[in-house]
Amino acid sequence: MSHARAIHLSRRGLLAAGGAVGLGVALAACGDDKGKAKDGGSGSTAAKSGPWTFKDDRGKTVKLDKIPANIVAFTGVGAALYDYGVQVKGVFGPTTTTGGKPDVQAGDMDVSKVTVLGNAWGQFNVEKYAALAPDVLITTMFDDAGTLWYVPEQSTKQIAELAPSVGISVYDRQITQPLQRMWDLAESLGADMKAAKVTDAKKRFEAAAARLRAAAKAKPHLKVMAGSASDQLFYVSGTHLSIDLEYFKALGVNFVEPPESAKKQGGGWYESLSWENVDKYQADIIMMDDRSSAIQPKDITKPTWKKLPAVKAGQVIARSPEPILSYDKCVPLLTSLAEALEKAKKVS
Repeated sequence: MSHARAIHLSRRGLLAAGGAVGLGVALAACGDDKGKAKDGGSGSTAAKSGPWTFKDDRGKTVKLDKIPANIVAFTGVGAALYDYGVQVKGVFGPTTTTGGKPDVQAGDMDVSKVTVLGNAWGQFNVEKYAALAPDVLITTMFDDAGTLWYVPEQSTKQIAELAPSVGISVYDRQITQPLQRMWDLAESLGADMKAAKVTDAKKRFEAAAARLRAAAKAKPHLKVMAGSASDQLFYVSGTHLSIDLEYFKALGVNFVEPPESAKKQGGGWYESLSWENVDKYQADIIMMDDRSSAIQPKDITKPTWKKLPAVKAGQVIARSPEPILSYDKCVPLLTSLAEALEKAKKVS
């Protein structure tokens, strides 16, 4: 887990979404007829008629008279559903960059065709949400308490009154589990899971996993470090709790593992290092947080960073701490690391 996630969790009580002026009127409007979902771009169907039931990772079962058409989701969830042909109406979370381009977490989703309820942590326009007449809200969960990711604590009750929610856990498990859960969810929402684009992506994922396993077995001596950069600190993630790193480790990748005592302030996810101590761990490959909340490698000017053996050797690759949970989007994560291991030299 990166520094941004833990900071977000600690700040949850201090941040909230926008006001709720006129919310009562919007609540009343939620009983009106819902709109129909649009094609998500991969040839799948829109929402079908008939009852809908889905049990989420909190153990909560949502039951509706028909398959949801008006879906609001965390940006990354919306991007995953889009890959399966399900178009959401609204999103919340990092959606566009300061330059107006799609955020990395938006994937292939056309951000111009969704209503953005909030583009940053703590932002969630409840009035806009109500105006969408949502059938369901879908997001991920990064703890075992069932906390809905990017849903502001101060607005949780108001948001919950507008529509039921579905939470997919991405906490302390390998990525294959939430990938399957997203697959099941998309299928329940009317996606065509037998479409060639969908089945081919799953086959490519399995092939990429086999390639990474082989690369890790061939070079067990290479150490990989997962990092994230801010202006003041460098964060080293351990494999425990993170769905991508836990899976990569299970495939045989040899990771730098900060001790539990060092990860205490990071909620068990990571260790914080000053830039003067960024060389505390020896690594041959460095995976860097690719989210907009983190400083990207090309923009790091710290001299201590530039002196790291992996950096000097050009053995730095991107990492997605919040993977888009479709097989199509996870293939590059496996392929990138496999390729890095295949090409890397021992430099630590």
